[in-house]
Amino acid sequence: MKQDNKLKYLSVIWILLALVSCKKDFLERKPLDALSTANPLATPNELRLYLNQFYNAFPVHPVNVGGTGIAFDDAGTDNMIFSSVNTRLTGQLALSNASSLSAYTTIRSLNYFLANYKNAKGDQNLINQYVGEARFFRALNYFNLVKGYGDVTWVNQVLPEDPEVMKVARDPRTLVIDSVLKDLDVAIGLLPAASSSASMRVHKDVALAYKSRIALYEGTWQKYHQQKADPFFTNGISDDKIRNYLSQARDAALIVISSGRWSIYNTGKPLQDYSDLFISPDLSNNKEVMLWRKYNAGDNIGHSVSKYISSDGGDLGLTLSLVDDYLTINGTPFTGAERLNAQRKYAQELLPTLRDPRLSQTAGVPGQPMKPVNVLVPSFPPIDQTGFNKNTTGYPMHKFLEYGNSSATTDDFKSMAPGIAIRYAEVLLNYAEAIAELGGDQSQIVNALKPLRDRAGMPQVDVIKEFNTAADYPFKNLSPAVQAVRRERRVELACEGFRTDDILRWAAADLILVNKRQLGTLFTGSDLAEQNAPSGFYKGAIYYDTAPQGKSVNLFLTGNPGDQIRYIDPHKNVLPTGYRFNLQRDYLLPIQQRMLQLTDGKWKQNPGW
Repeated sequence: MKQDNKLKYLSVIWILLALVSCKKDFLERKPLDALSTANPLATPNELRLYLNQFYNAFPVHPVNVGGTGIAFDDAGTDNMIFSSVNTRLTGQLALSNASSLSAYTTIRSLNYFLANYKNAKGDQNLINQYVGEARFFRALNYFNLVKGYGDVTWVNQVLPEDPEVMKVARDPRTLVIDSVLKDLDVAIGLLPAASSSASMRVHKDVALAYKSRIALYEGTWQKYHQQKADPFFTNGISDDKIRNYLSQARDAALIVISSGRWSIYNTGKPLQDYSDLFISPDLSNNKEVMLWRKYNAGDNIGHSVSKYISSDGGDLGLTLSLVDDYLTINGTPFTGAERLNAQRKYAQELLPTLRDPRLSQTAGVPGQPMKPVNVLVPSFPPIDQTGFNKNTTGYPMHKFLEYGNSSATTDDFKSMAPGIAIRYAEVLLNYAEAIAELGGDQSQIVNALKPLRDRAGMPQVDVIKEFNTAADYPFKNLSPAVQAVRRERRVELACEGFRTDDILRWAAADLILVNKRQLGTLFTGSDLAEQNAPSGFYKGAIYYDTAPQGKSVNLFLTGNPGDQIRYIDPHKNVLPTGYRFNLQRDYLLPIQQRMLQLTDGKWKQNPGW
């Protein structure tokens, strides 16, 4: 395997050894140690080796139950929950949990590169490519800072060893985001075009895709937080400025779409193609995947996702809210009597004969392959188990499950499901959402999302037919076009780590989180309860409401004893009043007091902290 394809081994490269002694301080003011050559960054190869370290910024899969990573990063949202709760989204984060702004360490290293890359002599095209990568990674790190903390200080040079230099105020987030987008524009101009992800390096279309993601994030953040009149939008921002961000998101995505270099993976198997995308160990020639991380258990580079979800457990479960948001196979909302009738027989609501087939490729359906040697998903979920064998909601997650790989489903660090950083589907979704937010032509939305619907065997988008007006639907007051693209985004990107960002940028915590708990499948009123009889599947192992002496309640339900309809309510005991997300505080993270002191008070604490 070539050096570029083995980014996981880069900790042994000599250039990285020169970086570890950098002092961890606010804005990282101590100069980097000298590289091991008298003329650092002297060749294109040295530039490449130096930049390899920054590829660790891209998402990875988790290696343990409850860990962070692509497959589990929706946990705590309205898509997925663990037994434990997400302290930020439930409003339980404390000021003492504040983290250091470690991204400034990375930014300083990138600024060092940009101050010294001109030492390199050789192929100018390669030099330009690596400068483009550096500008891309600086943009990405600043975007992550803004997402977490809002206003931050923009630093685009290596700062001298001078405490007074640290005493500067935070720049408005719009200034930082504008600088991020300029960095990306430079990167777009310098990076080569590519029609595959085989190099696993950043290229022109990756930078364009991230520009569409970042501009859409900022445009919607400013629009919806301004509408809520909370403390988190930029005071005085104009509608024209917001529209400019949304227009940049639209235009960047359109350039990628118009290039013709990328397409949705579709082999004509609507019950399989979507799920196959996430478990193919090599995506080098997949035209949908623009940037990804390769795992190879043979080289001791693996993760553990398949092990934890191959029992239908993982101490996690998909939520009723997510399952409900998939349309019927006819393209209508899944509501009312149709919904309740399907729920009365476990897993019937998941079947692709009734629902969008992406649902049965995301959730585990009885009879599906679960492990090699004909081990199938059982008739009923393991809601009576403990630890990582337990399913929290009755809806197992099977997206990312490598059911044909025995070692992946039984051993730690043997999973090789790829870590996808960006795929063409997101570009289409970004484009459609920007068009909807700008009030553009709905036919452009329909055409953009058609490849996603075609792969799943679903009818094309019809914003009127799909419009959900149910009283408890959180986005019932949005325009039909915006509601449709938000639902399509949720369904297509489910369990890929996007949902928290989406809730925050839409200022939607009041609709989705506050005073709410995420529920699971129907229990009382369905055959699940019947299977808890002494002779049933669970054989009387599930106790709820009350339990015999020496036993404990192991399944909480909505409502009260005697109610005919009761859903699994996993957090009823730990969150009796629902999520306590603080709408005037929790959209941004707290800043460490130490960092405020380093600036002599020039930096102010985030609202509510």
